[in-house]
Amino acid sequence: MHDEPRHRQPVRIDVEELGKSFGSFAALNDVSLTVRPGELLALLGPSGSGKTTLLRAIAGLTATEEGTIRFDGEDATALGLRERRVGFVFQQYALFRHMTVFDNVAFGLRVRPREERPRAGEIARRVRRLLQLVQLEGLEHRFPSQISGGQRQRVALARALAIEPRVLLLDEPFGALDAKVRKELRRWLRELHTETGLTTIFVTHDQEEALELADRVVVMRAGK
Repeated sequence: MHDEPRHRQPVRIDVEELGKSFGSFAALNDVSLTVRPGELLALLGPSGSGKTTLLRAIAGLTATEEGTIRFDGEDATALGLRERRVGFVFQQYALFRHMTVFDNVAFGLRVRPREERPRAGEIARRVRRLLQLVQLEGLEHRFPSQISGGQRQRVALARALAIEPRVLLLDEPFGALDAKVRKELRRWLRELHTETGLTTIFVTHDQEEALELADRVVVMRAGK
């Protein structure tokens, strides 16, 4: 893999007595959890266990009714995704089909408010550096339909990293891929985490994947 500057000091995340319901269904029931700075943590559990709801709550994508979420001791509960500086990777990549690989990775930087937006040259430099990091050099002018599923997932990761997030969150990042590609990407993601040092949480229902990839595994069942 290639040289990439480590991000700023990794963040500690504290989840305190979190509660979230959808109608009469308690998706999260008094959940408390600490993620250590720079840790790669797996949320493991079956469908309906609350793992994705917890991930989205930490991201700021799902509002909760009870509890507190802290980043380095500061209350982030009322903050949105952008304010929390979170990079989020969805299971189905969520790439823009009409944009090239380069433009997909650059998207989060280009839509920033003008006063926060890097210059075009800096955006290009950062995108090239990230494509090198995720081993996609030479594919920047291709469209998502012209690359493999594993490559699309790497583009999604590069896009999440482009905004220089404080935290990286991944929702079943390998769920849509075949077994061989999943295994290769697991090894690669472990190496990527070692290089970036980011506090990272990923959701999975695959016990083997959780044990192979994570520093620590949190098992969820029935919202706990």
